[in-house]
Amino acid sequence: MSFQDLNLIEPILKALKTEGYTTPTPIQQQSIPIILQRKDLLGCAQTGTGKTAAFSIPLLQILHQERTNHKEPKAIKALILTPTRELAIQIADSLTAYGKHTGLKHTVIFGGVSQNPQTEILRRGVDILVATPGRLIDLINQGFIHLGHLKILVLDEADRMLDMGFVHDVKRIIAKIPAKRQTLFFSATMPKEIQELANSILNKPEKVEVTPVSSTADTIKQAVYFVAKGDKRALLAHLLKDSKSIGRVLVFTRTKHGADKVVKDLARVGITAEAIHGNKSQNARQRALTNFKNSDTRVLVATDIAARGIDVDDLAHVIQYELPEVPETYVHRIGRTGRAGANGVAFAFCDEEEKDLLKDIQKLIAKEIPVIESHPFPLKELTKQERIALDLKNNPNHNKPSSSERNKNNKRRFGNNRRGENRRG
Repeated sequence: MSFQDLNLIEPILKALKTEGYTTPTPIQQQSIPIILQRKDLLGCAQTGTGKTAAFSIPLLQILHQERTNHKEPKAIKALILTPTRELAIQIADSLTAYGKHTGLKHTVIFGGVSQNPQTEILRRGVDILVATPGRLIDLINQGFIHLGHLKILVLDEADRMLDMGFVHDVKRIIAKIPAKRQTLFFSATMPKEIQELANSILNKPEKVEVTPVSSTADTIKQAVYFVAKGDKRALLAHLLKDSKSIGRVLVFTRTKHGADKVVKDLARVGITAEAIHGNKSQNARQRALTNFKNSDTRVLVATDIAARGIDVDDLAHVIQYELPEVPETYVHRIGRTGRAGANGVAFAFCDEEEKDLLKDIQKLIAKEIPVIESHPFPLKELTKQERIALDLKNNPNHNKPSSSERNKNNKRRFGNNRRGENRRG
């Protein structure tokens, strides 16, 4: 199937050709016809499946055709809500690329920066607004944004909205828009709260489900390195020495402090890296992402929330410096590469304390991740004493007897009679 088979208009086909896109991904094949029929859509798809194009392409076509057929008021007609600034910017970039020949105007608003440039664009009028919930509510309350003419609502990455505590804000926004509208709802996972939210805002939706969260793309080559915690930085530097084999790479850490530390460690061996996480200013995060996209920075070190929404073409390598505590996060992380059918490589570093996390990941994805054994920093086998010490560190109560066991021990030691009690004294 090609994009021509999806009944797309010439201005959009022309833009897609310029971008080099010829074959739609599965979620695009399924979603675009449904959206063009003006039906509500419930899409279960993780990042990397092409879902941004799946909703932005038909959205652009609907608005372009309606404006062509009859005069439309100068007002916001489509709202795309997204949890993070980075993802909002990525979506806006996609609208620019796919809508360049439609004449439609769009803008993106998010917090952490001055609102003045954003409100100035809003005053001039836009057809499509991409927004994060907090800044949107602020500007609605200040009277800069009116959503009375809204026709299409897109809620992207709803599960991340839940994780970040935005669901209440989303409900407040929905209360301010017309009940008669088309709603497109996307989420990588469908926990109970998200399913309830979807049920409350969708009207007889068509459901599209592509690449469940428990599966990883077949185009991604996965491998794990067993390495001591203290040797991880040396192993990372070792792998990155070969810039021909590994060009741009996205490195994941569990914490903001850990991300900054990896950047400093790499700088000591002459490797340029930048960190992106919640403690960085919006300008610093966007600058780091731009440098990475332009290959001015070879290594981008990210925490999970900051990385959600990073969409970099031709990113071939992802390295999990630390394994995530939630197995599903592993799937989201490696989804940064191998996007839209491209090949990718995902390496994971696993120290002694993370072996249980690795087991949980392999159980989730229903496959064993191949181990790379030939490297300079292999994980040595622990002695019995070291194993006990590690078990105590991870589970301080592991070797302590339960209350019932203590009672039994006391009875064996002191007996059940008064004489036993006297001996204790």
